Amino acid sequence: MKATRALAGVAGLALMGVGASLLLDVREWTGVLLWLGGAVALHDGLIAPLVLLVGLVLLRGGGSGLRGPIRGALTVAGALTMVALPVLLRPGPRANSSVLPLDYWGNWLLAMVAVVMVTAVVLAARRFIRGTTTRPAPKGAGPE
Repeated sequence: MKATRALAGVAGLALMGVGASLLLDVREWTGVLLWLGGAVALHDGLIAPLVLLVGLVLLRGGGSGLRGPIRGALTVAGALTMVALPVLLRPGPRANSSVLPLDYWGNWLLAMVAVVMVTAVVLAARRFIRGTTTRPAPKGAGPE
């Protein structure tokens, strides 16, 4: 588990480095600061409370082993949706077909399917690991 967290930390630092290097080319900082402020406000004001609420409702009365992966999946899905909203909710057809030419709804759905699949793999791996690491009770520890 420590190795996984360390690897995730290293990957996060590498991605932060990439993001910082991309910021070197920015000429107008007001748009970047507005976007970052909006991202923080959306996360703290909308995504995080919804994730906690949905996790609480879906997993009421148990499922403590499910709570983390489900909340993680909801957080990733919410963040991806917030980033994709501008192109998902764009107005109808444009005069220039090269502006936003991709199938954004289909790609967003693929991303959501990927989130669900990764979550299912994590849950299955947790169940498998728990099943293989259970040890029999010591002799004499059974019910009397």
